[in-house]
Amino acid sequence: MPTTPSRPHRTALPLELHGALRKLGGALLRGRKPGPAATAPRDAGNLVVASYNIHKCVGVDNRFDPGRIAAVIAELDADVIALQEVDRRFGQRTGLLNASALERRTGLTMLHVSDTPGGHGWHGNALLVRQGRLIRLRRLHLPGAEARGALVAELQLAAGRIRVVAAHLGLLRRHRAMQAEALLEAIRHGSPMPTLLMGDLNEWRPGVPSSLMPLESLFGPLEPGEPSFPSRLPFLALDRILAHPRDMLAEIEAHGSPLARLASDHLPLRARIDLSRAVTPDLAAAA
Repeated sequence: MPTTPSRPHRTALPLELHGALRKLGGALLRGRKPGPAATAPRDAGNLVVASYNIHKCVGVDNRFDPGRIAAVIAELDADVIALQEVDRRFGQRTGLLNASALERRTGLTMLHVSDTPGGHGWHGNALLVRQGRLIRLRRLHLPGAEARGALVAELQLAAGRIRVVAAHLGLLRRHRAMQAEALLEAIRHGSPMPTLLMGDLNEWRPGVPSSLMPLESLFGPLEPGEPSFPSRLPFLALDRILAHPRDMLAEIEAHGSPLARLASDHLPLRARIDLSRAVTPDLAAAA
């Protein structure tokens, strides 16, 4: 089956920085036992969330294989998953996964967010939810030269009510900064509730140079993320799971199983959320 064209080339890094980050990424992932995420009972108010850029189901071996992506999703054992690049890039932009088979295998339901017949996502962003109900959905067009978008979903889950923002930001720094501002504006127009921002934010730099600095007013201060790209030997923290309030984010890691390293050019991120630690946030105060 023909593969989807590869993603645009990312900005080259200085050789010294590239080497240092490569060593750092390897060090962070060494010592972690690769393999499926352990299935564990959820305490009241606890849930597991994940973010995964599936690279249109094309693995690092350049093979199109939705089955491998479904298997990695099953490994994650998550209650909510934000997916990126879930639809074909050109033409009908139909979905690349078998949503029904995925639900039977994992218990995760794909929310209906696409405006294209047969599509899975909104600008490639999709949401999978286990035992939850969608209360409100907003689809955002994000500013910039590329066609980018985000989902803002208010969910009622077994663990409680939560807002999940699923996004895939652009390749240009100035556009990512504009898109971060647009996400904040959308969140602040909603009701106060625990909020997650998950997705491929396409930014690895910490601190002042980062295009994600606008997000610090709500989710910050932003700490260095978990390296997730490229999946074979990750050294760039392009994927993020951010929480408001921050205290509800109990732990986060890149899921580096052998299959995950092969199925996509990104590793998925997996985090444990404790909603019992989330005092109702005041979004206006964070403005």
